[in-house]
Amino acid sequence: MKPIWIVDDDHSIRFVLERALAREQLAVRSFSTSRDVLAALDERDEPQVLVSDIRMPGGSGIELLSRIKARLPGLPVIVMTAYSDIDSAVSAFQGGAFEYLPKPFDVPKAVELIRRAVDESLREEVAEIGASPMPEMLGQAPAMQDVFRAIGRLSQSHVTVLITGESGSGKELVARALHKHSPRAGGPFVAINTAAIPKDLLESELFGHERGAFTGAQTMRRGRFEQADGGTLFLDEIGDMPFDLQTRLLRVLSDGQFYRVGGHQPLRANVRVIAATHQNLEERVRQGAFREDLFHRLNVIRLRLPPLRERREDIPMLVRSFLARSARELGVDAKRITEAALQRLAAFDFPGNVRQLENVCHWLTVMAPAQVVEVEDLPPELLAAVPRPVAAAVLGVPSGGGVAASPVAGSGTAHSASDGSPASVVSTAAASSHAESAPVPTLGAGPIAIGEDWITGMEREVRSLMQSGHPEVWDTLARRFEARMILAALEVTRGRRIEAAQRLGIGRNTITRKIQELGLGD
Repeated sequence: MKPIWIVDDDHSIRFVLERALAREQLAVRSFSTSRDVLAALDERDEPQVLVSDIRMPGGSGIELLSRIKARLPGLPVIVMTAYSDIDSAVSAFQGGAFEYLPKPFDVPKAVELIRRAVDESLREEVAEIGASPMPEMLGQAPAMQDVFRAIGRLSQSHVTVLITGESGSGKELVARALHKHSPRAGGPFVAINTAAIPKDLLESELFGHERGAFTGAQTMRRGRFEQADGGTLFLDEIGDMPFDLQTRLLRVLSDGQFYRVGGHQPLRANVRVIAATHQNLEERVRQGAFREDLFHRLNVIRLRLPPLRERREDIPMLVRSFLARSARELGVDAKRITEAALQRLAAFDFPGNVRQLENVCHWLTVMAPAQVVEVEDLPPELLAAVPRPVAAAVLGVPSGGGVAASPVAGSGTAHSASDGSPASVVSTAAASSHAESAPVPTLGAGPIAIGEDWITGMEREVRSLMQSGHPEVWDTLARRFEARMILAALEVTRGRRIEAAQRLGIGRNTITRKIQELGLGD
């Protein structure tokens, strides 16, 4: 979920709302002028809800409301002012405000109002997802963008493609996308899982059979190669194909000819072959279980699909898409999901990858008791498998904040690196040690001690700087805090800025600008 934006020239109002919303585990971003809000929008950052004062220097809240609604018509905007008059109220509602909040306000009621606005915003998002056609594939992670670019480059090609990736990572979706965006899109797309068909039947499935070729062959049957003529044949789990059939497949790929089982006339089929496997084919070749010449024939262009644990930044959009799809299939209203539940899902490794996540979303659509999915509504096996939370200092969040820690660091679990090699296990102690030894900005003379309440440490530093007559205490500590928070987030995400920005609740342009401003680029 995106942060709540608060714009008010009164620092005390911003401070009170920030603290109240933080207790509700809602991300907040504050501004003192409407110009700052518009500048943030120009950087393509967006709020979940905007709470704006009316009378501010540099532009009124009513003017800001008008400009915001022109850009983001569905954004709930709460207008607040100390000057409660009929003209302000009418102008606010005519401008499309979600609600009008007179000052002074009761803080719990203000938070409740903001909560209602958040719910309305999430409903709008779900409605937009449900109303729009479902995309073939979703993914903002760099590895998925590489896959999308490869599909685009191959769009005018007939070349053979080998797709590798773990089970459930979406290999057939990629194969279908390659077919759909190819010159063969008008022809058939035929898929066969070579591991799911018994060896004795697989040859007949692939190449067909003549009448009387074997017991039970009462009629002639066309095989998958003939069925796919003019289109694409997708051979899933090619690594499990029996060795003797690999020879026949190699011949088809080499000269385009094959025979039906029991047949004597050579047949030809104009077929593009796309193969997929979750196995390491090079290792299978070394073991003598897969023909090396067939491997080289298939391995013309190879696309590697990353497992879901390597693209955690895609989990929120996948969850919302799958919840909308499940609701559509079942004819019910789409469930919404809290940020805390999303964080818990993002902390899970998903050995079944995207397919497992889709099944979880279908389970939630049926089994979650309320319209909003909370952490406790998740399937028991996910809750039981969530790794140990890491130290709050490593994650960059207050302890007890209720946000599930990602298992990337400090979980005691090994993860595969992007090249497929096993990544080293990073313990909490090692991560903390690294954070302390790195040349990063600190609060005061040194980092806050491990185990010490970080709020207490910050308050101690504020008093110390103010008593020493240090100028611009606010800006000094804000810069140090932002630097430590960004560095900790980048450490958790292994330097992936987009994922770090998403987990911090800020925009990708914002984190890039902050890194430059704070001198963290080196």
